[in-house]
Amino acid sequence: MIASAMVLPGGLVIGLPDAATVVPSVVAGIVVGLSLGLTGGGGAIFAVPLLVYWIGIDPKTAVSISLVTVAATAVVGAIDRWRYGQVEVRTGLLFAVAGMVTAPIGSWIGGQIPSQALLTAFAALMLLIAARMWRKASDTAERMPASVFAAGVGPTCSRDELGQLRMTTRCFVLLTLVGLAVGLLSGLFGVGGGFLIVPALVAFATMGVPRAVGTSLFVITLVGMSAVASQLAAGRTIPMGIAGAFVAGSIPALVAGSAIGRRLTGPTLARAFAVAIVAVATFMIAKTTVGF
Repeated sequence: MIASAMVLPGGLVIGLPDAATVVPSVVAGIVVGLSLGLTGGGGAIFAVPLLVYWIGIDPKTAVSISLVTVAATAVVGAIDRWRYGQVEVRTGLLFAVAGMVTAPIGSWIGGQIPSQALLTAFAALMLLIAARMWRKASDTAERMPASVFAAGVGPTCSRDELGQLRMTTRCFVLLTLVGLAVGLLSGLFGVGGGFLIVPALVAFATMGVPRAVGTSLFVITLVGMSAVASQLAAGRTIPMGIAGAFVAGSIPALVAGSAIGRRLTGPTLARAFAVAIVAVATFMIAKTTVGF
């Protein structure tokens, strides 16, 4: 996979991937970046299957590469969304701090699980995500414009007359719990957790979808960095040549996806995503259980 390489302390492998790996890595990055830009989460769910089954990376290294890609791509998306006022920093920091606590725990757990079991669990997670996306695709809340949420009152959190989130104890506890779950899944599976963050921000933090997507990317950046650091601390190898090719494809695609996503409503896109996730998860289950 790597034409020539130098191993640095901590598990970073610096080197150029061979020619046969560069193009698939860039194309896979485009898929992930476009998906991440469109939805603010969910796109990273494709990274590990693409790395394992298309590029031929072992599952645990694939998780590490996915984390590098997700963190690097999300920071670009977060900056882009911030320029449009679509990042709520205070709420995002609450999610991120909670996630940064549990990301190392997820990384440690992932290191104890056999690769085949890890892939099977990952496929099961994908099916759960797809089912949730399909159910939520036609939710009235996800179709409402941001202006409605700005003055609205949600079931758990509410906002004042200036649109600022009222951080009550109940609101704080719920958002923290979601952040803890996001960090655990990020460290374990190499996903950003946007499939949890965006719906939680919309449903509980009374936030419009575009703003929820931008805030999700901000959270994913911080949690992803924490998860990468925990992978390195655990001695996990990260081939930066392959990760770099992945990022080279994902960042331009994310910018394009963000531009498209700002003009789209959610339900049709969510259903299409759900179908794609089910297809990939079914393929993974077939490969890991019956060797299809």
